[in-house]
Amino acid sequence: MNTPLRLAINGYGRIGRCFLRALHESPLKNRFRIVAINEPADLDTMAYLTRFDSTHGVFHGKVEQGEDSLVIDGQAIAVTHASTPEEVPWQALGVDLLVECSGRYGTRDQLQRFLDAGVPRLLLSHPGASAADVDATVVYGINHESLAGTERLVSNASCTTNAIVPVLDLLHRSFGVEQAFLTTLHSVMNDQPLIDGYHNSDLRRTRSAMQSFVPVSTGLAKGVERLLPELSGRVQAKAIRVPTLNVSAIDLMFQAGSDLSAEDINALMQAAAQRAPDFIAYSDQPHASVDFNHDPHSVIIDGGQTRLCGPRMANVMVWFDNEWGFANRLLDVADYWAGLVR
Repeated sequence: MNTPLRLAINGYGRIGRCFLRALHESPLKNRFRIVAINEPADLDTMAYLTRFDSTHGVFHGKVEQGEDSLVIDGQAIAVTHASTPEEVPWQALGVDLLVECSGRYGTRDQLQRFLDAGVPRLLLSHPGASAADVDATVVYGINHESLAGTERLVSNASCTTNAIVPVLDLLHRSFGVEQAFLTTLHSVMNDQPLIDGYHNSDLRRTRSAMQSFVPVSTGLAKGVERLLPELSGRVQAKAIRVPTLNVSAIDLMFQAGSDLSAEDINALMQAAAQRAPDFIAYSDQPHASVDFNHDPHSVIIDGGQTRLCGPRMANVMVWFDNEWGFANRLLDVADYWAGLVR
């Protein structure tokens, strides 16, 4: 691509800001230009939270403000504060691709509003309401090459799906996965309060995020089945929010279709990391979660935690930066998708 693809971001929260930062640090930087951000918050706060981040540190660049723009290293990004897709002049801004990071729009009817308002293509930073509500759901490295370029609504799935689907795919193709149970240990999110309060209809989410482990609902099993339909009916999942700012883990228990050993599993994962080092990593060092803060991989397999109970019941643990890894996969999918239509 000689002309950078013109990107916009709708929703400048954790993932929206990580996406901008990830692009700034990425070798793909020159392929894209962020030309617009729509975010209801005021510009002063947007600039401040771009410059300073408690999780990922101080921004490695110059952040300034124009009258109605965020200026990154001298390049102005138009800022709007609209509450609906129709209020933003997407066509006038010359947007080629909008990255939807607000999470407020999930059904096809809701997403269609962006297209009707002049957005040519929409990349979601969430799964959408269902598979039928988007043209494609992509986990980079698994099925991104199935994109044809004719899609207008593409989902980047979820951070947990991006972490576990590559692992389950490898295990199923090599050993057969008869049944699998996934337990996600996920860092706190902004749908939880700091102290107990009337915050959510889910009573567990009314409890303080920083004082307890909090079990919450998860759609991870459905997300896995959407990407790996051959495992339909074989996967169950639960999630527990833990009082850390960032980096999550998935504890995978599975029943294999053939005998295997911990050494077999780890050898398989090491080989996968060597083949796809940009999004899969492997380590057998004695890690803690903080070791993977700001890690761009979709998943890091912790070989030191691989266990067997009998010849076919296995336990695998994986780590992932639920913000930074996912933001980098958004970039990868945007780059691949753009290459199909340019």
